[in-house]
Amino acid sequence: MELEGININTTQNVLITYAPAGVGSRLVGAILDFAFKVAYVVICAIIIAIINKLGADPNGGWIIVIVILAIAPLVFYNLLMEQFFNGQSLGKKIMKIKVVKLDGTQPQFGAYLIRWVLRIIDINLFNGVIALLTVALTEKSQRLGDMAAGTTVINLKQKVNLQNTILYRTTNDYKIVFNEVSKLSDKDVGIIKDVFDHCTRNSDYIGLKQLAVKIKQKMEVTTSMPDSQFIKVVLLDYSQYQFEK
Repeated sequence: MELEGININTTQNVLITYAPAGVGSRLVGAILDFAFKVAYVVICAIIIAIINKLGADPNGGWIIVIVILAIAPLVFYNLLMEQFFNGQSLGKKIMKIKVVKLDGTQPQFGAYLIRWVLRIIDINLFNGVIALLTVALTEKSQRLGDMAAGTTVINLKQKVNLQNTILYRTTNDYKIVFNEVSKLSDKDVGIIKDVFDHCTRNSDYIGLKQLAVKIKQKMEVTTSMPDSQFIKVVLLDYSQYQFEK
């Protein structure tokens, strides 16, 4: 089943379509979050052991406080992380996935709360089986919590179609000439390629010159290369830069 994309309008008023995150990336993100929770518990246990060994808390007061402080973040981890880190837990951030509303907007606290509460059914009661099934079978990769909250999880790792964004594939031994291509985005390079193709087909040398000037301004570089050659090198450099990332 092909997943329908989620459209997000950026602050630059550019519409970008993201694919819903699949079972694999969400599962790995959840495993990473679990690992962080385990590490947190281990650290708390070490602190308690040290306090006991030093005899610094004969009445057990500090130990009780530490236990309470340890439990609270574990219980509210997903809710707090998604609320304060724009829809991402640590695991989601590493996997480059994010919770969004189905209309592409940022969820409010209420949506995160609904997702968190329904984790009891989705994940806790049935060891994640329901979540795995619903994410795999629904059109927008939603677990029950997502359906109730009107959210889903998107994959922020946009797949770049080389034919649409660069002019040539590079050779294995290609060396980047302008490291400043890192300042360009996929959208920038797509536009550069389209304009370059148009100007080349129509022998529009004035257009090529204007394009080269804008690229140099964007990348903050100077060069004596002819305009056409410079633009080709930029496209090749960006291609190689994408492969090396």
